[in-house]
Amino acid sequence: MAKANADLIVALRKTANKIKKNDSQYQWGHMGSCNCGHLAQEITKYSREEIHNYAMQTRMGDWADQSSEFCPTSNLPMNLVISSMLDAGLALEDFKHLERLDDRKVLALLPVSERNLKQNNRQDAVKYLNTWANYLENELLEKMPSFNLEKDLMPTEVLETV
Repeated sequence: MAKANADLIVALRKTANKIKKNDSQYQWGHMGSCNCGHLAQEITKYSREEIHNYAMQTRMGDWADQSSEFCPTSNLPMNLVISSMLDAGLALEDFKHLERLDDRKVLALLPVSERNLKQNNRQDAVKYLNTWANYLENELLEKMPSFNLEKDLMPTEVLETV
C-alpha cells in the first residue's frame, strides 16, 4: 500500500472533491478520466487528454495493465506518469485497487453494508478515495503524533468539503 505522507493525502482528498463535482468529466474507460486518471491529474498536473494519449502510446489496457508492465527506465510517457505517482508515495498495486475500489484495508474502514463499491460509480470512487485518505492520515499520525494535517497543510478548499 501507499506510503503515508501529507502530500498524497491531500492529493487523494482533492481528487475525491474533483470527482464529486458533477461537472468534472468522469469516465471509467478513459485513462485520464477514471479513478486513477483523476489522481494522476492531481499528482502530475497533466491534463486528462495528455494522460489518455500517453497511455494509448504505450500499451493498451487499464491502469492495472499499465502498472503491471511498468518499466522505470523506459522513459515512455506513461511510465513517466506512473513514476511520478510512485514518487508521490503510491505503490504499483494501488493502481489496480484504486481502479477496482477493492483494497481490503480501505474497505475494512467502511461499514459492512457499504463495502460493495462499484468501479464505475462516481459516489463510490469519492467514498473510496476519502476513506483511503483517512486510512493514510491515521497511519501518518501514528508515526508523527504532533502533526496536524488540517492545520499544517490542508488547503482551505479541501477542508471545506471534508
